[in-house]
Amino acid sequence: MEDEQSFSDICGGRLALQRRFYSPSCLEFCLSCPRITLRSLTAVTCSVWLAAYGLFTLCENSMILSAAIFITLLGLLGYLHFVKIDHETLLIIDSLGIQMTSSYASGKESTTFIEMGQVNDVVINEAIYMQKVIYYLCILLKDPMEPHGISQVVPLFQSAKPRLDCLIEVYRSCQDILAHQKATSTSPEGGDKIISASNRRSHSGMGAYWHRQEDKSEQDHDPASRIGHCDYVQSFMHTR
Repeated sequence: MEDEQSFSDICGGRLALQRRFYSPSCLEFCLSCPRITLRSLTAVTCSVWLAAYGLFTLCENSMILSAAIFITLLGLLGYLHFVKIDHETLLIIDSLGIQMTSSYASGKESTTFIEMGQVNDVVINEAIYMQKVIYYLCILLKDPMEPHGISQVVPLFQSAKPRLDCLIEVYRSCQDILAHQKATSTSPEGGDKIISASNRRSHSGMGAYWHRQEDKSEQDHDPASRIGHCDYVQSFMHTR
């Protein structure tokens, strides 16, 4: 299921927020930023070329005009490839993690993935930007040295800079996914079936094994094996 809503950024530009519901535990947000307009592109190009023509009239050197053309072309390509972002995507899966993707105007994509075991919470924070207070969505990462500490703050949607009403929509959905992940990880049934890849790697050196339930019907008919399996799960969770 997919829906789309219109919002605005801190400067008044139009933003489009698309939400894609793949499952109760998987949700994707795609925030579309304003595109480059012909008016702004023409204004920048004319400004550079008029400045180059003024220098040409003073110095009478034709290399200035050639340099202005190359500077304009290289500057535009660099801006489209490294600066201008058209789409920012946030994909959150409760059993895996959070993936952030930035799609540039040139077609380049930059992707960052954070495992769910490293995520402490998703919050809305405030900051001072251009002499005014703005709000931004960020991910709080756990500190491996301190269980209740925060090691890093990862801001989201840095290029779009949406307003608070848009951030609240994303925040509520993220909290629903995180609550579902915590409920699944703490429940006995969820603990039997789900283990993250990071936990499997961290316990591989100690010879720990995790066996998924291959045939649930056999365990239902054999209460003794089911009790033994639950005792093994509890002892495994305590060793963590």
